[in-house]
This record gives sequence, C-alpha cells and structure tokens, in this order.
Amino acid sequence: MLPSILTNLAIVVFAVAAAIAHGRKAPLRTVMRYFTALSNLLCAAAALTVAVCRICGAVPNGVLMFKYAGTAAVTVTLLTVLIFLGPRVGYKKLFSGPDLWLHLVCPVLAIVSLLLWDKPVLPFAGTLLGVLPVLLYGLLYLYKVVLAPEGRRWPDLYGFNRTGRWPAAFVLMLVGSFAASMLLRLA
Repeated sequence: MLPSILTNLAIVVFAVAAAIAHGRKAPLRTVMRYFTALSNLLCAAAALTVAVCRICGAVPNGVLMFKYAGTAAVTVTLLTVLIFLGPRVGYKKLFSGPDLWLHLVCPVLAIVSLLLWDKPVLPFAGTLLGVLPVLLYGLLYLYKVVLAPEGRRWPDLYGFNRTGRWPAAFVLMLVGSFAASMLLRLA
C-alpha cells in the first residue's frame, strides 16, 4: 500500500522537522511541555511503525491501534487549535511556520491515512486508547501547573487554569478527546 507508506513517512518527516524547528527557538524541555509537540511525535512514532510494517509485508492490528491513538491525539490538537486557541491567539499565528505542520498538516494527514488505509479493528473499549494520551498529559499538566511546588511549576501554557477553572478544563478536554476518538472510530 504505497499511499499509506508515503503518507505515514510524510507525517514522520513533517512532525520531526517541525519539532526540530521549534527546538531551535526554545530549549527542547520547553518545547516538550506542549501537547502539540508530544502528540505529533507520538503520531510520528506510530506512523513510522505502520510504514515499516507495510514495507515488511503486514501491519498487525496492535500497530494500527497505536496509529489510532496517535491520530486521536493530533485530532485533539487540531480541534483545540480550531475551537479554543485560534480565537484567543489568532489562527494566523497558529497556522504559520512549524506550527502549520503540527497544528494542521500532520493531523490532517494522520486522519486521512487512518480513515483510508490504516483503520484498526477496534472494539468499543478500544476507543479509550484515543483518550489515553490526553489523560496522561492532562495529569502531568495538572501537576506541573497547579500542584507542583512553586519553583517547579510550568506557566499555564493554555490558560486552562485561569481563575482556578482547571477542574472544568480537565473534564472538557477528556470529554472532547473521547468525542474525537468516537468520531474517528465511527468514520
């Protein structure tokens, strides 16, 4: 399946190149605080695994489930930019430079490849795989922004804790990631 291989390799190249470009502007530890970078690198790892398996002959369903989780993660990134961050920060800023690749191009390529070539056999409970990256990042973000000792905290990168609204933001992100995962599963 040449289209799957090429699309997945494109995701790898674009995500890694964009992360490196961000790494030239800020320390890597700062870049890796963002779900955008982490979700795209997760998706790139899954895409690389799918491409290698396709080149070798067959893609196990477990690998396709990994791809599903990575695609769900970057779908959350795309939807967060479109619905929440874009109106606050500006779409022009969020869809320029390396952010164009991380916020739009890689997520769209991942969605297209998942729907056309790389869809796993996924039981309903498997939909939770799409929520797992958001849940894990959400717990890390909650700790680093709200619960960590004062000198070890991150700034509230997304503004989810403005006026102490982190419980609502946490629940909304989990519900949103579940909805995105369901849409990918049903599509």
